[in-house]
Amino acid sequence: MAQSPPALPLFPFAAIAGQAGLRTALLLAAIDPRIGGVLVQGPRGTAKSTGARALAELLPDAPFVTLPLGATREHVVGTLDLQAALSMSELRFAPGLLARAHGGVLYVDEINLLPDALVDVLLDAAASGVNVIERDGISHSHAARFVLVGTMNPEEGMLRPQLLDRMGLCVHLSNVGDVALRQSIVRARLAFDANPAAFRAQHADEQQRLADRLGEARRRLAAEGELPWSDAVLQSAGELCVAAQVDGMRGDIVLLRAARAYAAWSNAPEVLPEHVHAVAEWALVHRRKAGAASRGVSSASPPSSSASPEHARESSARDQPSAQDDWGHMPPQPVGVARSETASRWMREPPRPGESLAKKA
Repeated sequence: MAQSPPALPLFPFAAIAGQAGLRTALLLAAIDPRIGGVLVQGPRGTAKSTGARALAELLPDAPFVTLPLGATREHVVGTLDLQAALSMSELRFAPGLLARAHGGVLYVDEINLLPDALVDVLLDAAASGVNVIERDGISHSHAARFVLVGTMNPEEGMLRPQLLDRMGLCVHLSNVGDVALRQSIVRARLAFDANPAAFRAQHADEQQRLADRLGEARRRLAAEGELPWSDAVLQSAGELCVAAQVDGMRGDIVLLRAARAYAAWSNAPEVLPEHVHAVAEWALVHRRKAGAASRGVSSASPPSSSASPEHARESSARDQPSAQDDWGHMPPQPVGVARSETASRWMREPPRPGESLAKKA
């Protein structure tokens, strides 16, 4: 039997620099997968895939599963085991990618190019933690609790609004504009490529601290009676969602779950309104209506990508009327009008039946 090639060393999560917002959003989704995953938008080379791959290493025995763009529904959810059906005349379930990703990270690059039907399946399983299959003579369900991380370049198209709303958190990344920080990032990457083992050993202690802190946050979140919240927390979430003019209640629920995960990560005894405001931008940026207010939204881990110049331009664009609201509208413009002698004659004396306008002229 041919042996599988050895796994390539991963760039450590602790060494990712320049994208604090990405790091925190991924950690929150790992603390509570019910948040619904993270959609990472940004140009090429902004650590989107690096962050997703590195996150799985912080979780105990967590698989990292990549969903290819050419995957079929059967490949994702599972299907009938044809070999067992043909050889033993038995109906058996052949697990798909969702089963393989249980307990780990499911990564979808260019999720905006994935068929909508598959995105629906992924979001259903990410939100419920269960994969249900009813087809090919099979009625089966299994646990599918994973951290969904989807990346995309907005220049290549967007998700439909219905699907975009079902993504838990959204992080907008931008290119690093600070020269010193760019140099630091490049040095780190070159050092890793030159000697991965030494580079990983250099960050091993910080990696272990992050893994321990993540594990403790997950434990506290799952413990009954931990991290209570008051009516003030609910009011803060409601006010932010109303100001953002979000549709439905999904934004409120995701915002509260993210705030509780952030309180667990911060080792706070309870969830406070400040935790809600800290994570609000990631929970609402992709749900906010054009022109809606974004007051009261802060960043959980400055410097966050949400405070980048690119994000400032996007926020400014959102404050303007949507192009879809007045598509094709232009104010009245004065134009020159030429008098038509033919039309004038027709108005004075309309042509008789059978007589053409040209003959009348």
